[in-house]
Amino acid sequence: MTILVTGAAGFIGSHVAHALLARGETIIGIDNLNDYYTPTLKHARLETLKIKSGFTFIEGDISDRDGFAVALNGLTINSIIHLAAQAGVRYSLEAPFSYTDANITGHLNLLEYARHNDIAHMVYASSSSIYGRNTKTPFTEEDKSDLPASLYGATKKANELMASSYAHLYQIPLTGLRFFTVYGPWGRPDMAYWMFTEKILKGEPINIFNHGKMGRDFTYIDDIVDGVIAAHDNPPGAQQIFHDVYNLGNDHPEELMTMVSHLETLINIEASKNMMPMQAGDVERTWADISKAKRQLGYSPKVSLQEGLSRYVDWRMALDSPF
Repeated sequence: MTILVTGAAGFIGSHVAHALLARGETIIGIDNLNDYYTPTLKHARLETLKIKSGFTFIEGDISDRDGFAVALNGLTINSIIHLAAQAGVRYSLEAPFSYTDANITGHLNLLEYARHNDIAHMVYASSSSIYGRNTKTPFTEEDKSDLPASLYGATKKANELMASSYAHLYQIPLTGLRFFTVYGPWGRPDMAYWMFTEKILKGEPINIFNHGKMGRDFTYIDDIVDGVIAAHDNPPGAQQIFHDVYNLGNDHPEELMTMVSHLETLINIEASKNMMPMQAGDVERTWADISKAKRQLGYSPKVSLQEGLSRYVDWRMALDSPF
């Protein structure tokens, strides 16, 4: 198959592309290489892909309707894994229009492309942020998700509603994946585990929000990749229902201070900690019920937080610099 992977220079996108190439797929990757975080890291991820047979890269912006169409003109694409997005809950307070551009307009451009190009299946990234201010845990796919705590979460909820309408109108198989706090090597510098590691290594204090009373369903990147590919290989369509969503998490929330403790042990430095109030747009706890993904996709996360952080720290310590 020829699979279009959007966000191919991103954290999840690059890992997914590697896994698909390893099983013999042809991958066309697209990314705009923006500067939300350092493009140096994105280029470094890309270099590990460009040396692989079967990978083609297009620098392009999915929110640019005309440019996106031109970039893909003449290509034969069988399926899409759409992972490009403006990520980050807190940044949505500073740059809201970057979220509507990438996550709303960009998502619509992908849906229109799938509609007009006989795409067999499109998998797209949703987020645990769609659960917002829900207090019932664990979160299940059937839970209400109409109380987003951030604009980022609202755009991801909009993605699911847009996909549902396109699947209904045009019978395009579409699958949304609600990712829960993905971490690991080659990750994002705006994520807590990355920032904490760098500050601990430099002897700088780390900010602990909500005074440490935070819990996250940390999910290791390899487990997420397994779930993405399983979803890609199992398109919806039974009983003429062409849209489905799945939680992809670990079903094992951990306290924020547990993550900090693991990092301190792995780095062998005790962190100086600033206890801070809750940040705007944040939520206290996330927890994925993954029974549906287990049942329908065979999804089964295997990597514990301690093991995943160990792999991350080993990767980080082997770098000359943190990008």
